[in-house]
Amino acid sequence: MKVLLIEDEIPAIEKVTHFLAKYDPESELLGVAKSIAEAVPLLIEHGPQADVLLMDVHLEDGLSFQALDRVGFFKPVIFITAHSQYALEAFKANGIDYLVKPFSYAAFAASLDKFRQLRDVPATLNPKVWAQLSKPTYKERFMVKIGEHIHSVAANAVRAFFAEGRNTYLIREDGRKLITDYKMETLEEVLNPEIFFRVNRSHMINLDAIKDVLVYSNSRLKINPNFPYSEEIIVSRDRVNGFKDWLDGERKTD
Repeated sequence: MKVLLIEDEIPAIEKVTHFLAKYDPESELLGVAKSIAEAVPLLIEHGPQADVLLMDVHLEDGLSFQALDRVGFFKPVIFITAHSQYALEAFKANGIDYLVKPFSYAAFAASLDKFRQLRDVPATLNPKVWAQLSKPTYKERFMVKIGEHIHSVAANAVRAFFAEGRNTYLIREDGRKLITDYKMETLEEVLNPEIFFRVNRSHMINLDAIKDVLVYSNSRLKINPNFPYSEEIIVSRDRVNGFKDWLDGERKTD
């Protein structure tokens, strides 16, 4: 069992580490983060390999839900916290259990037992039912900062994403550009590929944001967007065939 731990209190880190080793001596702690700033890169790097996430709600720089929202982390989460008022929000964030500090080893083990039972459920399900339950989940909202204010932008309301230097921006319907914490490579993983397509190294477009497509030079295509945007959006040659399949409603899978 591979685990990620997000916790900012040293005694709690030591307690969880001890309980985890006691529960499963073969378990592997992939990493520990004490803040949102540390959790985001940890989740991006090790999230795909993790089986379960153990996470405190209150971190030194905010609520841990913010880290999950930034990276679109969809693995099971066991929340460990001294604050019971966040239980509803925790379960909305893919939480499978909610341990309130101080907790015993018996409570900790019961949470991991619950995780294992849920993990093993697919083997007993009708294949058609499991196929429905195992459909991928995609990111639905993005948290962005405008001045001193934090806003939530629905993914479907984003017309396009583009990278410039080290920064990545989302573009709203009114053409306003807002910086995000996501890289283009991560966006390709967390966004619904039926709605968004990466047309070149710097641009990812929403299907509903395309006004029309023109044949361009050197076997490329040019996208005319239906939102205010001053730069050209060119489909690179190596993505033209995939882009045409996407427009035609055909998506190839591995």
